[in-house]
Amino acid sequence: MKKLPGFLALTALIAAPLAAQDDPASSDNAIVVTAQRSGAPMWVVETPTGTVILVGEIRAIPKTTPWEPARLEEATRAADRVILGARPKVSPGDVLRLMFSGGKLTKLPDKTVAGDYLDPAALKRLEALGTAHKEDYARQSFLLTSFQMLRKELRFNRDTARDASDVVKDAAEKARVPLTRAATLRGEDVIDNLFEAPPAAHIPCLAAAMDAVEAGPDIVEARATNWRRFKIPAVMANPLEAALGQCWPWADETLGSELRTIWVDRIAEASAAKGTTLAVVPLRVLAEEGGVLDQLDARRFDIAGPPWK
Repeated sequence: MKKLPGFLALTALIAAPLAAQDDPASSDNAIVVTAQRSGAPMWVVETPTGTVILVGEIRAIPKTTPWEPARLEEATRAADRVILGARPKVSPGDVLRLMFSGGKLTKLPDKTVAGDYLDPAALKRLEALGTAHKEDYARQSFLLTSFQMLRKELRFNRDTARDASDVVKDAAEKARVPLTRAATLRGEDVIDNLFEAPPAAHIPCLAAAMDAVEAGPDIVEARATNWRRFKIPAVMANPLEAALGQCWPWADETLGSELRTIWVDRIAEASAAKGTTLAVVPLRVLAEEGGVLDQLDARRFDIAGPPWK
């Protein structure tokens, strides 16, 4: 993917007309029109009993990305119900367990080092990045190293705007719109899943994180720009988005699969409800191959919105 410098990406976005997701004049559903004017990519599923609006969310949108959260707040207040992402229910015992067993998450097991798991080419890349960034990655867990690279070298989570899920959550609570989570996961199960994953399970995450860092910081702005301009395949192909999708929990065979299945079930339930449901769904869950949109399309749902593949 060609990289755009952050300033040029922003300039191109402001100067160029925004791509239309749908013709607002052709829709009689005011909430749909209002939601679309927020600038977040979304898909509208018309059902015999109502409408489901699927907002495709990416996290850590730079503040320089021009979109209109106020429009999404307005649409939320007019919705009959809201669905947000799954979240773990963490108990005090879970917190204590993390405090006393955190070393299992930050270090490779026993006295092993990165070279015990990586092939020579991957190890050479890791060592080169460590030297360049003045970091010693030899004993760190691959998951910690991956997130550290993305956070410190790309700074993708600095100077960010509010995420769409936070915008919708706050608006729904203030307006007393019924709000549900796609699921509530037990903190104990989430922690067990993370502890049980062997180092080798995080190697694809590490490889994708190294790809993103080597691609350079311009990919952060490019990802957000393509999100705002509804270029969904370009967002999915962005090295940063690819890295986040290759890392825990989304890449985990058990937890990642469960999270995706949960969303398909919740949207299927919403399609049978009366009125308008507004759901904020991770874009990668919606637009990936075999994802929610592909599954809805295969079931012959009437989907309106930008191309996702």
